[in-house]
Amino acid sequence: MVNTDPDDWEFVDGWLKGAREVPTPNCNRRPAGMVPDLIVLHNISLPPGEFGGGHIEALFTNRLDPSLHPYFASIAHLEVSAHFLLRRDGEILQFVATDDRAWHAGESVWCDRENCNDFSIGIELEGTDSSPYTDVQYQQLHRLIGALRAKYTSLGRGDIVGHSEIAPGRKTDPGESFDWNYLSELLGNNYG
Repeated sequence: MVNTDPDDWEFVDGWLKGAREVPTPNCNRRPAGMVPDLIVLHNISLPPGEFGGGHIEALFTNRLDPSLHPYFASIAHLEVSAHFLLRRDGEILQFVATDDRAWHAGESVWCDRENCNDFSIGIELEGTDSSPYTDVQYQQLHRLIGALRAKYTSLGRGDIVGHSEIAPGRKTDPGESFDWNYLSELLGNNYG
């Protein structure tokens, strides 16, 4: 279900109204006094290159059945999460309250600051490095970023990066298929 009601773009206790809440144990509190000042964009598809289904949700909630696909056996043990997942159809799922730390960045550095999970919001887009994202994903991402910026004045210009930028050489997402120029136009050229 795509969020279209303007009232759905508000947060209550770190949870976005209108998003489907899927709480995960793969999170913890941010360090004392830490507020998010970075948005990290990722991509994910499970199995790789396939869209739809509940496999991403199962991974982020430690319920991925390793017998369902050979690739799953190599990742089912991971304890990972993101704050949000934007599906191909525009549905938004939220796994972690934005005031808390999701486990999405791994070993990472931004502006000489390590452990980006401490100070970032992780947004997964259902996709791959080489498959174009859907227009509704960009529209929803634009709205979500606007809602996050309204909640956190610490988020401003230069606050949006790809996973590849905080973990170079280790990660490539959101990939060459992500249209940063289009996102910039939607945000009024105010993303970086």
